[in-house]
Amino acid sequence: MGTYSRGYGYQFHIGDYFPRAIKTICIACVSVFVVQELSGLIFHGEGWNFWPAWFGLTPVELTHGFVWQPFTYLFLHGGISHIFFNLLYLAMFGADLERTWGSRKFYRYYFLCGIGAGLIDVLVREILVAVHLANAKVLADPTIGASGAIYGVLLAVAMVMPHRRVWFFPIPVTMPMWLLVTILGALEFFLTIGQSGDGISHVCHLGGMAVGYLYLRRGSYLYSPRNLISDWKRRRLRRKFEVYVRENREKPPSRPGDWLN
Repeated sequence: MGTYSRGYGYQFHIGDYFPRAIKTICIACVSVFVVQELSGLIFHGEGWNFWPAWFGLTPVELTHGFVWQPFTYLFLHGGISHIFFNLLYLAMFGADLERTWGSRKFYRYYFLCGIGAGLIDVLVREILVAVHLANAKVLADPTIGASGAIYGVLLAVAMVMPHRRVWFFPIPVTMPMWLLVTILGALEFFLTIGQSGDGISHVCHLGGMAVGYLYLRRGSYLYSPRNLISDWKRRRLRRKFEVYVRENREKPPSRPGDWLN
């Protein structure tokens, strides 16, 4: 945010605009991306492929003990445009969400959506291969990128701030956040069932939104049955109290103790 420091006038510091969790995630992703690119420059294809092979999310490797992959795949990216747009959306929409929730809750939600999205992606690929709707080689393709977690963040912003106005770039119109996220979710759904072949894991995007929705609405699960149970408990306690009052209504008061003056 803007600050006043030495000298005259209003000074804007971009570092103060982004809250702590957003800055930490962006710095981590950029640092890992720089290491990826340097590995590619120094060791060529083998150097770059080392990172997705060991730290990307690959179903075959995950089932063989690479249990860190559902976490580490979130920090890998496939190119400048991939990391630029992911971090741009994270900064644009995640900053206000983190200010509302606080850094700890934002971290928890971000990584929950990201890890959940990755596991859903693995599960869907395993099912498609099992029912012979996909070739077994898809189980060896690594998934990389923070898109699943970021789609979860977009959904959270739409639920927490549904009427926030955003530009629908490149069309020069604004729309509420809930409508933008609805359009994005519908687009991802149709791209998933359409088998677009664009090399993007749309299942992972939808998985991040699904995990985020379930997490945010977790307090409303089985709302009616829980109300029925609590109402039954209250009625049961009331009946017990009424029985106690009837049984003790005619009894004389107890004898005062010696402690009274």
